[in-house]
Amino acid sequence: MPTFNLKDKTVLVTGGGRGIGREIVRQLAGLGAQIIIVGRNQKDLDQVALDHPNQITGIQADLSKHAEVDRIIAEIGKDHPDLSVLINNAGIQFGADLLSDNVKRHIKGARTEIALNVDAVISLSIGLLPVLKAQSRAVVVNISSGLAIGPKENAPVYCATKAAIRSFSIGLRYQCQTSAPHVQVTEAIMDLVNTDMTKGYGDDGMPPQDAATAVVNGVQAGKSEVWVGRTKFLRIINLICPPLARKILRT
Repeated sequence: MPTFNLKDKTVLVTGGGRGIGREIVRQLAGLGAQIIIVGRNQKDLDQVALDHPNQITGIQADLSKHAEVDRIIAEIGKDHPDLSVLINNAGIQFGADLLSDNVKRHIKGARTEIALNVDAVISLSIGLLPVLKAQSRAVVVNISSGLAIGPKENAPVYCATKAAIRSFSIGLRYQCQTSAPHVQVTEAIMDLVNTDMTKGYGDDGMPPQDAATAVVNGVQAGKSEVWVGRTKFLRIINLICPPLARKILRT
């Protein structure tokens, strides 16, 4: 794919009120994009809008609920027919010892992770493809993780959701290459990033602004895969010795 100019493009960022999403929004605003942000917390959305006057449209929604995802798809199709970029960034992670006695809590958490990390990503991608396909150039960005390659012990469901998104992104890319080559599908394979979601998972995460820079630069460069931070080395290790890659990420 040739380079992609984000200036004056309309971009939808899920989870745009906090963490990596907020940094992505900040950088997109600096490049002159018009940005729609979706998030659960209205205060976060309002603050981001204040930081970037005249460039932000905030939509409050809980994307772990099917009806809310459907509402977003309908609203974007009606109000933003010029949408050129979809960045599926929103996600959630629950640590879980599935052999403990909290079976009901584990099932509830797993269903929430699957709904937000998988169903919302796939549904938004499919639901907004008609709008994206109508543009001269468009991009779908899905945020996955190095944990899609080597799952860690204390978050098996989260890791499974990221593996699903990696597989979906590849399959969607194949279809776009065949039937809509002007639609770029980019997967960002994320390193551990210091956000509210990852508190307690280690102190060696990368700053969210650096992760966001990698994503935005990858979109502009037309990349199909963006290996963020240490995942560049993980990719090589996994090619040479997959069991070693899994061992590294297990804990």
